[in-house]
Amino acid sequence: MKAKPARLIRAAEISRERAAYRQRLNPRSRFEGSELSRPGGLERVGVSLAWLKPGEESFAFHAHMVEEEWLYLLSGRALVEMGDESIEVGPGDFVAFPAPNVPHLVRNAFDAECSYLMGGQLGVPLDLIDYPRLGKRYLLLREPGERTSFHEIGAAEYPFGPADE
Repeated sequence: MKAKPARLIRAAEISRERAAYRQRLNPRSRFEGSELSRPGGLERVGVSLAWLKPGEESFAFHAHMVEEEWLYLLSGRALVEMGDESIEVGPGDFVAFPAPNVPHLVRNAFDAECSYLMGGQLGVPLDLIDYPRLGKRYLLLREPGERTSFHEIGAAEYPFGPADE
């Protein structure tokens, strides 16, 4: 098996790739980020650098049933909502979300921007994600390339029953 080359991504390149993201399920979701793992050639581990300005939130409060996630705070402070708790984190703090996850999100409730590394599994073909505050659940399907489609799951149906009904 032929070894794949290592890939160095310089700080200037990471800064140039900084882009704004928003999750439509949370009107307060807005963060800036730079992908690290894909440009680095990694296929099984996702790693990104994220920046949250004061008052911003990462995503909607959510929990994955299959995919594991984590974050490592680099600068500033943030609140990590995990289930019924809201915990302040600072530089050097690491938070792991083993699957199935407790619902979570990152919120900057402070006066200065914070930055953190975040990551999770890549290559998980199917996942179920729950948004308990919204009463929504989605089946996530990883499509070829970098896209993930979200398919909302509705109320349960029971299509089988006695033949005489």
